[in-house]
Amino acid sequence: MVRMMFATSFGLKVILALGVVLIFLTAISLSGGRDVVHRRVRRDAGPLKITRNGTDPPDTLWAERRRHIVQMTKHAWNNYVRYAWGKNELKPISKRGHTGSVFGSASAGMTIVDGLDTLYIMGLHEEFKQGRAWIQENLNFDDLVGDYSVFETNIRYVGGLLTCYSFTGDTMFRDKAEYIAKKLLPAFQTPTGIPYGLINFKSGTSKNYAWASGGASILSEFGTLHLEFSYLSDVTGNPIYREKVETIRNVVQGMEKPKGLYPNYLNPKTGKWGQHHMSMGAMGDSFYEYLLKAWIQSGKQDTEARDMYDAAIEAAIQHMLQTSRGGLVYFSDLKFDRAEHKMDHLACFSGGLLALGAKVEQSPMSPRHMDIAAGITNTCHESYSRTNTKLGPENFRFTDAVEAKAIRTTEKHYLLRPEVIETYFYMWRLTKDPKYREWGWEAVQALEKYCRTPGGYSGLKNVYQDDPLKDDVQQSYFLAETLKYLYLLFSDDSLISLDEWVYNTEAHPLPIKGVNPYYREHANAAY
Repeated sequence: MVRMMFATSFGLKVILALGVVLIFLTAISLSGGRDVVHRRVRRDAGPLKITRNGTDPPDTLWAERRRHIVQMTKHAWNNYVRYAWGKNELKPISKRGHTGSVFGSASAGMTIVDGLDTLYIMGLHEEFKQGRAWIQENLNFDDLVGDYSVFETNIRYVGGLLTCYSFTGDTMFRDKAEYIAKKLLPAFQTPTGIPYGLINFKSGTSKNYAWASGGASILSEFGTLHLEFSYLSDVTGNPIYREKVETIRNVVQGMEKPKGLYPNYLNPKTGKWGQHHMSMGAMGDSFYEYLLKAWIQSGKQDTEARDMYDAAIEAAIQHMLQTSRGGLVYFSDLKFDRAEHKMDHLACFSGGLLALGAKVEQSPMSPRHMDIAAGITNTCHESYSRTNTKLGPENFRFTDAVEAKAIRTTEKHYLLRPEVIETYFYMWRLTKDPKYREWGWEAVQALEKYCRTPGGYSGLKNVYQDDPLKDDVQQSYFLAETLKYLYLLFSDDSLISLDEWVYNTEAHPLPIKGVNPYYREHANAAY
């Protein structure tokens, strides 16, 4: 009798266990195997804990250099707080707010939002709390007067706020990001769904820049929304943001591409390309970046994005990659089938991009792409080392007489830009060649010597002069990007790991879907 009861009990347990397994397997089958993963990462993971020293002992050279970058950040932040709190950017010499930024005279706290995740990464918690309080109490676009860049608003504000949400789980950041993204939506009301470049937040009207070819939208602007809008849909459960950027993808994917490339101008009314000007620098750059990174962000599920990236990069290598007489590798612009032998500082990001694409997934193209990445990074370093200040110009050219140097007066300035240091960061993490860290430290020394002022950090008007005039602007991206990439360059690979995070074009890390426990996906998110 006891044996029978045991057998019956045992049988029931087996049946129940088999039932659970069957339900589990059915769930996997219905969801394509993804639902189980996403249920795991949906749980509240709590705030991201930063281990600042990584595996380095506190007395090592790199730990000391990290501490130096933290002190630079505190100098930039504290002076912004002292002289320009709530304004968009700081004029460090005049010691007041900068009214000529991309957000004009509006007190929209751009430096606060842009720099906040950098403060978090560096463990500057009091400063982070200070910035958070301002955002909660004061960040409001309802009464902003004038036209504002959809692109800049997205990468700096929406991107920065979403990163802070993923880091902390604080829903205030998510809600502010959605509040701003909703204000961008009227710009998408075009016959093609390609958004206009400018938006008036108060009236909801939008338009394109008057100087843009034939009333066109700019490739690097409408093509640099995908990471933020896709992630916003996942953390809010509102599909509209992803739908907007998928429409953009569908339009450009379906168009004829001259030489396999994407021109910088696209008319949002007619859906036709403007003048055939292609670039890996200004007006083209981050479109290509977001193709690769959309694939990474999706946990490698968005294979269309990867295919588009691979095809576009191969076309760029075939038609735009050049080698100078002195052996320097660079991407030229292409205008009406003619190469313009100059490279923008902005295009120096492409070294890191090619390396990332080659390393994240090996392919027959990977070794060649890594060689090109190393060549571009070397060229961009040369553009720095060939100046008096050891900081690079806005543009540099290649002629029979000059290589990797600015020629025109309008090209010789330095705006505290991050792209060269960004590429050093990627090349260090992906190759472990120590020269990239040393090149980064060279840039730190130059920044301290020429750009530091008692009131913050300033750009330079001519990098080829021994005592250059300063432009009196501390750009918000100096905190968001330049200082962040320097700190990460000198840090352990586990700090905001490339295996779990993908950086938007403003250096705001966004979590990778399916592998990062800080993805914080909403229960109603569509897979």
